[in-house]
Amino acid sequence: MKKVISSILIAALSLSVFAGCASSSTTATPSADGASPAASTGALKKIVIGASPTPHAIILKEAAKILKEKGYDLEIKEFSDYVLPNTALESKELDANYFQHQPYLDDFNKQKGTNIVSAGSIHYEPFGIYAGKTKALADLKDGATIAVPNDTSNEARALLLLQAQGLIKLKDGAGVTATQKDIAENTKNLKFSEIEAAQLVRSLPDVDLAVINGNYALQGNLKVTDALAVEVDDSLAATTYANIIAVRKGDENREDIKALVDVLKSDEMKTFIKNTFSGAVVPAK
Repeated sequence: MKKVISSILIAALSLSVFAGCASSSTTATPSADGASPAASTGALKKIVIGASPTPHAIILKEAAKILKEKGYDLEIKEFSDYVLPNTALESKELDANYFQHQPYLDDFNKQKGTNIVSAGSIHYEPFGIYAGKTKALADLKDGATIAVPNDTSNEARALLLLQAQGLIKLKDGAGVTATQKDIAENTKNLKFSEIEAAQLVRSLPDVDLAVINGNYALQGNLKVTDALAVEVDDSLAATTYANIIAVRKGDENREDIKALVDVLKSDEMKTFIKNTFSGAVVPAK
């Protein structure tokens, strides 16, 4: 009997020692080369981000490769509209989103009472005027119809581009808050059809021209070289409408969010963006 009890005690002690060794082997400690604990142990920390399919999700999929080396697993959820990514972020279904510019976010916060902020500017997508029934700006007839985005900030951007092409003139100071009420001169009596941004490419057969967001032009298989006119690099729009990583206020200094932004702004990602999109997407300065 004593021998049986002794055998049981020895086995129990052996298991205890083994468990202690296993526990100590999984403790996250900084590596000698300064890598994150997650990266050194192989346990990746997940970042859940919402994005438009093009170009945002494409950019994020490339960034995910670099983030994995830094100890982060980037889970990308794609959205086809401009509302759900923000509501999902506000409700904590996402850690961040990547699809919008600051003026749109400012307007969204004002309209919805949300408290979302920018963690960093990543890229800029030139707006373009694309041909519908009218194939050249010089051929635009009196009373022609131009489709523009139906959200406040992007409609202002469309109007600024139309003004830059001499098609309309806005009131002084209208800028990035311009609406159709701010049109001071419209010598061609142009009509404007406000359409959801995602549907602008589909509207082309029904309108003379359409002013289209860069990401939706890409999704509709349009190239920036197809546009009759595009925003120039030093325009008000180019300096205002950079697409951002958006987060809930207070999360912008989280270690994982900062890592995400740093990777997206890296030289490696800037080169990827330039080579992949051929001018349709431009890295933010």
